Amino acid sequence: MTETGYIGREHRNVGFGEALRLGFSNYALFRGRSSRGAFWFWVLGTAIVSVILSGIDYVLFGSSQPGFLGGIWSLAILVPNIAVAARRLHDVNHSGWWLLLVFTGIGILLLLFWYVQPGQAQTNDFGPDVEAGKG
Repeated sequence: MTETGYIGREHRNVGFGEALRLGFSNYALFRGRSSRGAFWFWVLGTAIVSVILSGIDYVLFGSSQPGFLGGIWSLAILVPNIAVAARRLHDVNHSGWWLLLVFTGIGILLLLFWYVQPGQAQTNDFGPDVEAGKG
């Protein structure tokens, strides 16, 4: 066993900065796989930026105005969020089309369950066990 928990999977280690870089450099890549770490570091990074921009919006525009900077940020990360989520589903051998479950409400729980699962250590229907876009 290695620090990742699987022998030979060291290449799947993705740090915080690298996860953000991969998310933006593969902003419209809907094929390949994205590791659990890459997905959750992406979620954390975008959430931190959202909170910071909400604070700046509040200071600049007050509470009665909608968040201008936050709105721009949300639009900027819309496609990358969908792409990273689809690649994460590919890592656990599910189609990215399962993201449509978010519209059912209760489907969010199933998606969350899949997001926390470890990726398959072998090649699956969506490609080999490599991080999408990682050189």
